[in-house]
Amino acid sequence: MTALISIAGASGLPLRFRAMLAMAGLAGLAYLLLGPLTTGPAHVVLKGSGVLLLAGSALQLRCAGASWLVLVMLLGAAGDILLAIPGLFLAGAACFALGHATAIAFYLQHRRRPAIGDFIVMAALLAYALAMPPLLTPAGQSFTAMLVYALLLCAMTATLWLSRFPRLAAIGALLFIASDTLLVLRLGGGGLIDPLVDGALVWASYFAGQWLITLGVARGLLAKAQHGG
Repeated sequence: MTALISIAGASGLPLRFRAMLAMAGLAGLAYLLLGPLTTGPAHVVLKGSGVLLLAGSALQLRCAGASWLVLVMLLGAAGDILLAIPGLFLAGAACFALGHATAIAFYLQHRRRPAIGDFIVMAALLAYALAMPPLLTPAGQSFTAMLVYALLLCAMTATLWLSRFPRLAAIGALLFIASDTLLVLRLGGGGLIDPLVDGALVWASYFAGQWLITLGVARGLLAKAQHGG
């Protein structure tokens, strides 16, 4: 935990933020290791605790914009919890979609002037958003819903990439895309290695993405507050 606090504290973030971010990291690791061994309410609580603690860490920031980050992470935690409850997959996916829409509105408030290379990234993200549904939508699932979700996911990543927040946050969003890609692939009966390893990769890339987004956005908000931006 000390190592996690040290990593999070590189930009002078508040101690309470760093402590909760470290606790969130431990909770995410706990789910990675123990999630396959738990069932019922214990499984649901364990899965939801990591991103809920990320929301709690964002709550420790005393600067403009922090409430947006809290809301984005709360919606992510709600999505995690609902996905862990049988029969509520669509409700969980809807929470994540709403979280992406909220994040887009937030990141647009911190946009910067794009460079030439940014347009290449934007084109790649748009192309992926359009290609992902026809390539990966499982049989019996709504192609339209998948397309809408893919567009929101990639738009969230694009607006974060084009924001003034540290690149660390955008890397987190790219990990989110990687996680959702593998998740959808698994839903369609595919995979990379085997179900247990693929499941671990889905969670590890997703949670690492959320953790990096929280840390990167927090650093950006704090830097803006300190410089009176």
